[in-house]
Amino acid sequence: MNLANHARLSIAPMMDWTDRHCRYFHRLMSREALLYTEMVTAPALVRGGAVHLLTHDPSEHPVALQLGGSDAQELAQAARIGADHGYDEINLNVGCPSDRVQSGCFGAVLMERPSLVAECCAAMIAAQPRDVTVKCRIGVDDQDPADILPQFIETVAAAGVTRFAIHARKAWLQGLSPKENRDIPPLDYDLVHAMKRQFPALHISVNGGVETLEQARAFLDAGLDGVMIGRAAYHNPASVLLAADPVIFGTGSTRSATEIVHDMLPYIDAHLGAGGRLHQITRHMLGLFTGRPGARQWRRILSEGAHHDGAGTEVVLRALDAIAPQAHLAGDRNV
Repeated sequence: MNLANHARLSIAPMMDWTDRHCRYFHRLMSREALLYTEMVTAPALVRGGAVHLLTHDPSEHPVALQLGGSDAQELAQAARIGADHGYDEINLNVGCPSDRVQSGCFGAVLMERPSLVAECCAAMIAAQPRDVTVKCRIGVDDQDPADILPQFIETVAAAGVTRFAIHARKAWLQGLSPKENRDIPPLDYDLVHAMKRQFPALHISVNGGVETLEQARAFLDAGLDGVMIGRAAYHNPASVLLAADPVIFGTGSTRSATEIVHDMLPYIDAHLGAGGRLHQITRHMLGLFTGRPGARQWRRILSEGAHHDGAGTEVVLRALDAIAPQAHLAGDRNV
C-alpha cells in the first residue's frame, strides 16, 4: 500500500468525531483518501488496556491510528499494539492544544521539545513495521515559527520520520481555548511551502482552513505532497469526499449522496443488531446534504428520530424521503 499517495488527501483526526462509524461513512465516499482515528492516548492502551478503542472495519483501510503521549517506551508499546490491530500508519499528535494534553506533556506542548519527539518517534519506528508520522503545529506561544519549525522538522526527521502533516497555525497554550486555537491564530501557508522547499525529500501535508477540493488541488499543484482536511470534511462531507477520487487521485467516479445513504443501511442494521444505537452513526451523517434542498429536514428528522428507543433504518429512509423530492425539483443531480 502506497500511503504517501493516499496521503495526497487525508481526513484529519478529530476528537469525538472521527470514530469508526464516521470513518466507515467517509470511506464509502472515497476509496483513496487516508483516514485517521481520533487521538488515542498511549497510557489508555498500555496501562488501561483500552484496546476496544482500536476497533475498526476492514473497509476503512487505508486508516491511521493517532497516538498521544510523551513517554517513548509507552508510545512504542502503543504503536506495536496499533500495528498488531492492523492500522496502516501510526501518527504522533504534536498539535492538540487542550489543557488535558498539556498537563500530560503531549500534544502541541511537544513543539517545545523536539528532541523528546524524536526519541519517541525513534522508539515507535523500532517497535513495529508501520510508517510513523507526525502531525504538528508551526509553533506555540511566543515561539518564532520561522526559526523553530525547521529545527523541529530536521530533528524529528533525523529519527526516521518522513511524513509530516503541518497545521499552519500556532497553538496559543496560554490565553486561547482549544476551540479558539482552531480559528484565531492566523494561518501561515507560506511557511508550510517553505518547509517543502527546505526539505524536498520529506512528504509535507498542509492542514488548517482548507475547505474545498479546489483549494486542495491548488496546494498539490503548488508542490505540497498532501492536504489534510478536518472540519469541512465532517460538516459538509459530500463537498469534500464525493469527488475526491477523480479530482485528487485520478481514479473512480463521483458518487451521489443518496447512494451513500443506501450503502450505509446494512452497516446500520448490523450495528443495531449488535446492540448499538442509531444516533451513534447518524450523528456523523447530518451534514451529508449541506447546502442542498431539504437539508434542514434531513437534519431535523435524523436528530429527533435517531435517539428514540428502537429507532432503525426507517428513520434514515424517512429523512431521505424528505429531501429527495425537493432535490429532484431543484434539478440537483448530485443528491
